[in-house]
Amino acid sequence: MDIRAMAASIQPELVAIRRHFHQHPELSMEEVNTANYIVEQLQQLGIDVERKVKTGVVGTLKGKKDGPVVALRADIDALPIKEETGLSFASVNDGIMHACGHDAHTTCLLGAAKILSQIQDEIPGTVKFVFQPGEEQAIGAKLLIEEGVLEGVDAIFGMHVDWTAPAGTVSVDPGPRMASADMFTIHVEGKGGHGSAPHQGVDAAVVAAAIMMNLQTIVSREIDPLESAVISIGKLVSGDRFNILPARAYMEGTCRCFNPAIRENIPDSISRVIENTAATFRATAKLHYQFGCPSTINDEALTALAQNSIKRLYGDEALTTKPPEMGSEDFAFYAEKIPATYAYLGIANSAVGACYPEHHARYTIDESALQVGAATYAQFAVDFLTEKS
Repeated sequence: MDIRAMAASIQPELVAIRRHFHQHPELSMEEVNTANYIVEQLQQLGIDVERKVKTGVVGTLKGKKDGPVVALRADIDALPIKEETGLSFASVNDGIMHACGHDAHTTCLLGAAKILSQIQDEIPGTVKFVFQPGEEQAIGAKLLIEEGVLEGVDAIFGMHVDWTAPAGTVSVDPGPRMASADMFTIHVEGKGGHGSAPHQGVDAAVVAAAIMMNLQTIVSREIDPLESAVISIGKLVSGDRFNILPARAYMEGTCRCFNPAIRENIPDSISRVIENTAATFRATAKLHYQFGCPSTINDEALTALAQNSIKRLYGDEALTTKPPEMGSEDFAFYAEKIPATYAYLGIANSAVGACYPEHHARYTIDESALQVGAATYAQFAVDFLTEKS
């Protein structure tokens, strides 16, 4: 089987599919028309289809021989961004845009389904095509897992487009790939008063400012400098008028790291710092900490297999490396349950305007990478099932 040639032969079809998705984006957990289109495409290929969590779709392709089960995952939701690309196939849904490449992910996975359905009799096992809603809200993966999408699955492979890498290259590296992402809020209680007499009150704004600064010492003085971690305050609200001491302050922030052990300790460190800092000013502070996505950690053996798949398709020059990043992905929830690996597909090409970062209003991709993504999904599935059967 020549999966590279098969992917190249459907490239025009992939472009048309991607443009359809791009023109009709839908927000997280509202991907009704997107899901319907996916179902239609899979059914035309004779692939069994299940609906999951309202807008999720899982296709199952069983080979002629019984064997292991591998899942291929793509996210399908868009973002609340007003598109400014000027493309002929720009979003027709005002204020909604595929600005994170999920239109490409979905297209590549459908391409893999088309390829693998043509060689179904040669597949020594089963392939599950997981079209996941709600990634941008980090809820889709957990919901699918709760509905049993990983039951009987031996491994899972996912992919994301990469605006920093040349179109057609692919990177997949072992170990941590993306950071965990948690959210927290802090409520500071002080004592109001007149701005002319600060000694008569407890200025919650000053307390909040001190807390913001002191929180940074958790990373700089409590965490091994060879580990990566970030604690950021993104919102601070306090006060109502120029001459009134604020009695309260409210803060929102995020914590990100790669090491699960560090992640588990951060809430206790934050509580200690904010409570003792507030006490210094005769105020109080309370923390509410919400664990979000865990870190995405690639299985070493599975990653090595994926690297060989890429080199088998396009040669050593197509395989690149990418350093870990502090962004997060709910693909991590799958990786907590079963062996998983997550790749990046290069889509950058300034000649076609593919030079803007994800979540930018002018974001787009070099569509020549679509066939590479489809082939990578398909080749990985075949190689995994062949090795494990």
